[in-house]
Amino acid sequence: MGVVVSIVGATASGKTELAVALAQHLQTEIVNADARQVYQGMAIGTAHPSANELAAAKHHLVDFLSPAELFSAGAFEAEAVPALTKLCAAHGSAVLAGGSGMYVEAALRGLDPLPADLALRASLNTRLKKEGLTPLLEELWNLDPTHADRMDTFNPQRVVRALEVCLASGKPFSSFHHGEPKPRPWRVVSIGLNPERNELRERIATRAQAMMEAGWLEEAKALLPHRHENALNTVGYKELFEHLDGKCSLDEAVEWIVTRTRQFAKRQMTWFKKDPATTWFDYTADTRGAQMAQALAFGVEQVEALNDSRL
Repeated sequence: MGVVVSIVGATASGKTELAVALAQHLQTEIVNADARQVYQGMAIGTAHPSANELAAAKHHLVDFLSPAELFSAGAFEAEAVPALTKLCAAHGSAVLAGGSGMYVEAALRGLDPLPADLALRASLNTRLKKEGLTPLLEELWNLDPTHADRMDTFNPQRVVRALEVCLASGKPFSSFHHGEPKPRPWRVVSIGLNPERNELRERIATRAQAMMEAGWLEEAKALLPHRHENALNTVGYKELFEHLDGKCSLDEAVEWIVTRTRQFAKRQMTWFKKDPATTWFDYTADTRGAQMAQALAFGVEQVEALNDSRL
């Protein structure tokens, strides 16, 4: 049957580092569950696994789509489940790692069927172009504050889709996320990384600066032809585009990136903390190494125990 080790947590918490270490110890491979790392040409701004990390463990569903293409949680489920199943059959385990809560849920439990109204969606997208994101987001907050509080509110595609479901069904989007999990041909071990608040804030700021030094601004310039695609409507690129438009200085753009990334991290943790099956490893700057080692040992032990129990 095999075991999928799911690694979750806020952005900059160390998920990729732990995923690579686990994949090496388990002699398996990694399936990416980050909604932005699926796109090409965005390696720096999405904290894409480094060349060394990609060489250390094979990654799936990374860097394979043009930014012009849409990719939903449902599409991810259709790609990720067969990939995880194949890896479990070949290696006895697989690692799923990423900070997109809907993608993780889609892979591990499946998504409930959602109502669709293409005419309404087109109308909402027209409003988005004319009015901007704020009015649509305010409407979603009124209709479904539960989902609005934990979603990526900087992602126009997700705001439009959630609002479409609310308006088409007359029910909150969040009410569609309480169905029975779909059967999966593997068991799950869920590990969460939870840096102390000040440690996470520092890690986010340090990483943003490192990404700028690695050429993030130049990457953003190259992506200007795609700036209106949903893939680029995300924290980081939006602020850099505003700088390139002359609306703010580069220092101001980076400051906004750090602030909004911290806000996004808070929403990620709200989402992931709702899963009682996740075993959390909390750490400070001083305890990070020890806790990461414990998380690695825990993952390996759980996979071995679950696979042994099937013999």
